[in-house]
Amino acid sequence: MPGFEFQELGLKDAYFISNFYAGDNRGGFTKTFEKDMYKEAGIDFSLHETFASTSMKNVIRGLHFQMRNPQAKLVSVIAGAVWDVIVDIRPDSPTYKQWMAEVLSADNHKSFYVPRGFAHGFLSLEDNTVMLYQCDGKYDKETDTGIMFNDPDIGIEWPIREQDAIHSQRDMLLMSIKEYEMK
Repeated sequence: MPGFEFQELGLKDAYFISNFYAGDNRGGFTKTFEKDMYKEAGIDFSLHETFASTSMKNVIRGLHFQMRNPQAKLVSVIAGAVWDVIVDIRPDSPTYKQWMAEVLSADNHKSFYVPRGFAHGFLSLEDNTVMLYQCDGKYDKETDTGIMFNDPDIGIEWPIREQDAIHSQRDMLLMSIKEYEMK
């Protein structure tokens, strides 16, 4: 079985990954993770939990992370499409407060490797989009938090008008990057 393609990004330790995909007249098969292949690419990832979220079109989720015991994440889309965003929030990183975005979809078979110390969010581009999260590290409910999607000090250029976006009440109350820096 052919391997994965790992593209190092301009944000330190983050990767855009082309997953293994095989398809024929019956449908298709996508592999999103293989421990040895990741290790060969320099990514030490140990799966602790897997979950999925379903979103309608124009939903923005995030930018989420854990303050204590941050998780590394491998995020993929198994139905629909998202404009997926990662932000380096490691104060000592040379790419601190920088962000990147890529389209992940069921059709392109791509994933983001989101290192520990990054915030993650996305805009759902289609109704009934299903995002798959594979996480390295234990979930810490007490410190599960995030930074506002529209923080001007980060400056993410979302491909949607703000008034057309759908958010949870929780996400509308997230902190700014300046508040994060004071913690």
